[in-house]
Amino acid sequence: MYFTKSDGVRIGYRKEGTGPTLVLVHGTGGDGAGNWGDVTKDLSQDYTVIRPDYTGSGDTEDDGSTLSVEYFAEQVMAAVKDADVGNFAIVGFSLGAAVAVRIAADHADRVSGLILIAGFTRPDPRLRLQFELWRDLISSDHAAMARLVFLTGFSPDAVSSWGFCGVEQAVRDTVKAQNWAGMARQIDVDIGLDVSDAVAKVRSPTLVIGGRHDHMVPPSHSKALAASINNASYIELPTGHLAPMERPDCVAREIRNFLNET
Repeated sequence: MYFTKSDGVRIGYRKEGTGPTLVLVHGTGGDGAGNWGDVTKDLSQDYTVIRPDYTGSGDTEDDGSTLSVEYFAEQVMAAVKDADVGNFAIVGFSLGAAVAVRIAADHADRVSGLILIAGFTRPDPRLRLQFELWRDLISSDHAAMARLVFLTGFSPDAVSSWGFCGVEQAVRDTVKAQNWAGMARQIDVDIGLDVSDAVAKVRSPTLVIGGRHDHMVPPSHSKALAASINNASYIELPTGHLAPMERPDCVAREIRNFLNET
């Protein structure tokens, strides 16, 4: 684990592997380890992989400052600067996709490629309803929130494959390990998120990945995101929302294919 600072806040990040630099940005309630661990095992064989945690997650501090996509982008860039790398490709997942878009727009001279997984430009009424429900459940029933995440975050076949005992163990583990206060703070960012201005400024080669069975952020959002970025490509994986955790092999393969082509 490495540490640096941004606006006086200690930022934690991981750096592994050798080769061209690839920055992986996690989603709401996740962190660099949980969202990207299995993907990194593959990609770090050929890339220098940087996995920052932003406020509310992992080993990054929370001093109570107001959170935003721009704030998270500054923390990610602080980790990139501390890692002492040059140009980089960046992969953003869910909320992290918005952070990655912001970085690609503001640091076009540094970003060699952009990959967005299960992202969205702004919440529509359904997404806002979901995020508000998350916030209510976090304040009242952590086990119910964990169950909802599994139901909407993974494909039906994936959840069923765990078995009854596996599902209940996953719920117990999540209730115990999750940084619920930090997740609630990040959900507030989801609710107010709007990166439509940044999307219009993206010039990096871009791949957008949707999940065919994504009931958390339906693939229509990824399709719209791809349509709004000049010359972006779109593909769909047979997964739920949590594609980097459900099928890290597929995610790593598509990242490799795209970077090899660009």
